Amino acid sequence: MKKDIDQLMQKHNVDVIWVRGAATNNPTMYYLTGGGHITNADLFYRAGKTPILMHGTMERDEAAKTGYELLSYANYPIMDLLKQCDGDLTQATVLQFKQILSDLGITQGRVMLYGKQEISKVLPLIQGLSKALPEIEFIGDMDDTILLEARATKSPDEIERIRQMGVRTTTVVGKTARFLQSHPVGKNETLIKADGSPLTIGDVKSQIKLWLAEAGAEDTEGMIFAIGRDAGVPHSSGNPDDPITLGRTIVFDIFPAEAGGGYFYDFTRTWCLGYAPAEVEKVYNDVVKVYDTVVGELKLGVNAAEYQARTCELYEAMGYETIRQNPRLEQGYIHSLGHGLGLNVHEKPWFARKEDPSNVLQVGSVFTIEPGLYYPEKGFGIRVEDTWYVKEDGSFEKLVDFPRDLVLPMKG
Repeated sequence: MKKDIDQLMQKHNVDVIWVRGAATNNPTMYYLTGGGHITNADLFYRAGKTPILMHGTMERDEAAKTGYELLSYANYPIMDLLKQCDGDLTQATVLQFKQILSDLGITQGRVMLYGKQEISKVLPLIQGLSKALPEIEFIGDMDDTILLEARATKSPDEIERIRQMGVRTTTVVGKTARFLQSHPVGKNETLIKADGSPLTIGDVKSQIKLWLAEAGAEDTEGMIFAIGRDAGVPHSSGNPDDPITLGRTIVFDIFPAEAGGGYFYDFTRTWCLGYAPAEVEKVYNDVVKVYDTVVGELKLGVNAAEYQARTCELYEAMGYETIRQNPRLEQGYIHSLGHGLGLNVHEKPWFARKEDPSNVLQVGSVFTIEPGLYYPEKGFGIRVEDTWYVKEDGSFEKLVDFPRDLVLPMKG
């Protein structure tokens, strides 16, 4: 949680966190500012001190809502510096931020960089500042040691926001199921529209995006709605021209966020319309059995990676190949059991990093459980996913419940 940031900075010997970019669709900036219409900003977070937020003059009121100490870019006019630098924008920007950092008293120590901005803009700035302010060490956070570790545990307010996203998400999933079931079936067991043409993946996705927008959610990462062979490739988003037909597996993995780049939800169901082939039904039941077994074994304080190993063990005992046996595997169980969820659709706790002790399940952890089996050459894939969290008493709860029937009966 946010209260842990100062302690984590001290633990990892970091003097300043510098975050760049907009306040929306920029998870770290959103986390520290609460979002809002700030299209470009620089935030300097120093342990034990009020953060300083740099902003444009047109966005001063939005910036003020953060309660942080404010500093306008107008105090450091770039045009004057451009004249000094014969129009060299890189050199002028380096001089601008050298003055900013100096005025803030940031002239030495370790500065950790976060945020979203084009690397082609960040790289020359940091290279220039490293020369202009040689006593500052600019560093990254490849191991997710501070902000993502702080974000790995959610406050009750954050959990409630994720839950509400789950309600919106599953409402859209329910509408999608009814939308599919309402279509008549034409030749070759293909669903048809009112004009007699086939209903396609693209048609369904367009409708889903409309429902999400109406619910105040955004499909920022691109949903998965894939049928047949594409359902057998875990992150195939689906071919928009593919017709919807009976008896073929549809993997529907939907992970929208609050409008403006807020909290995500992540949810998957596998459907067969009308009926399911016997082999698909057997594999589906095995996936559900693994899901239920793992969920029943969840315990507070256990590293999430142990449940990835347990999932492999369960599948292997059933006769399925797993990624533990062969890291290059392309069929069977070929991905991680789950991941943390929050302002990123993928964040801590990681289920594939057993060497990282910060990936333990603790009070406030929010994460997915999503075992699957994939057989693209057989024309099907299966995944079932829900989002869970650890309650104050150490027990585990699914944030939103939803039916997990494999077969959706067709009406009429």
